[in-house]
Amino acid sequence: MKSILRLLCGWLSVLGISACDVFDIEAIKPGVTTALEVRDRLGAPNTEWRNGDGTVTWEYSRQPEGVTCYMITIGRDQRVSAVEQVITEANMARIAPRWTKAQVSRLLGRHRSVERFDLKHEEVWDWNIPREFGDETFFNVHFDPEGRVLRTSRSNKPRP
Repeated sequence: MKSILRLLCGWLSVLGISACDVFDIEAIKPGVTTALEVRDRLGAPNTEWRNGDGTVTWEYSRQPEGVTCYMITIGRDQRVSAVEQVITEANMARIAPRWTKAQVSRLLGRHRSVERFDLKHEEVWDWNIPREFGDETFFNVHFDPEGRVLRTSRSNKPRP
């Protein structure tokens, strides 16, 4: 099935249509896949997070159109030690008032968009998440002027 998808994507790319986004995360195996193989397969990460234990976590966000963000941790031996899809209900529930923008970014990865509401003194970041009721669905984090979380919310964009 994957070969058919790749063939279709290849033909569409020849025609100049970029409708396919082949992202074979299942091929990345902890303890087996090397950092070099990750870069060869997925390209450069959106963000590189340095961890206190000497490991590094590479962020591969599928925002703004996708609904996933993979954090791939590379051990000191230059092998993958963990692969985690971080845009989850559990992670969204962890975000609490007074968290910083950096803490939110580290947990959920790159956001889809930013909107500023001057009268409310808020900045709102959103992430595209799996659809609810067929509508486009977003998870929103509201920040105060100091860049601290005020609250979270969800919004839907009805289908046309």
